[in-house]
Amino acid sequence: MARQSRSGGSWFGQAMLVAMLLTLQAVTGCTRFGARTSKLNENPAATRQVPAAQPETRQLPSFTAIVNELQLGHYHDGEQDLQHYLQEHPGDRPAQAMLHQLVADPIQALGSRSQTYVVQAGDSYSTLAARYLGDPGAFLILARYNGSANPSMLRVGEKIRLPLSAGATASELPTAKAQRLQRESVSLLDQGQNDQALARLGEALSIKPGLKPVGLQAAALRKQLLDSYHEQAIVLYRDQQLDPAIALWDRILAIDPNYQPAITYRARALELKRRLKQR
Repeated sequence: MARQSRSGGSWFGQAMLVAMLLTLQAVTGCTRFGARTSKLNENPAATRQVPAAQPETRQLPSFTAIVNELQLGHYHDGEQDLQHYLQEHPGDRPAQAMLHQLVADPIQALGSRSQTYVVQAGDSYSTLAARYLGDPGAFLILARYNGSANPSMLRVGEKIRLPLSAGATASELPTAKAQRLQRESVSLLDQGQNDQALARLGEALSIKPGLKPVGLQAAALRKQLLDSYHEQAIVLYRDQQLDPAIALWDRILAIDPNYQPAITYRARALELKRRLKQR
């Protein structure tokens, strides 16, 4: 019985040892399986690197937009934009000239001798450049000549410098003056100063009524001016102020002999004037 009991105890101990080993293997297997499952469950998309967003490429502005930028005094940005623009359009002469105005020494370009000018209503650096430098596009070098940080800002009564070497002389011929005033009127129109443009063109045509328009803008502005004269004459005609009405139509026909409304209404005004005299 004692031998059997020892044998039984030995069997029980072996059974317990086997059970412990199996339990240990099961735990180890679960751990490995859990680790493998964890690796399998990893989302590749979560670890994939998202490509960095590409910086937006700034669209190259047009030459007109660059000029507007320079008129507001954005010289640094304007210079960079002009350089990029010329890389795309290397043969663009207006852009080359504008860049030259931006980087050149204004004193060396226009001369050190100058005269003082008091800004008048309707003046701008563009109109002054047209009048004294012969080119409204030379507004930038003239603005820099005066140390302006914003060429679009020019106040009535302000004193600026004009280079003596480019000044318009008092002996300027009437035809040359009329042509200059017409150029200034177009420049004013480009700046949105319609009333000043009409007044400047009216001044040009009062000097030389037969002045030919140069370009579509000048022709359109002339048509607008003649229409405004005709409207004023109609108001005078209806108030029976016949002489000033006829004078306006005479002025219209001196500029454009084929302006039909002026021909028609002038004839009516003359006939009405004749009838009134007979009363």
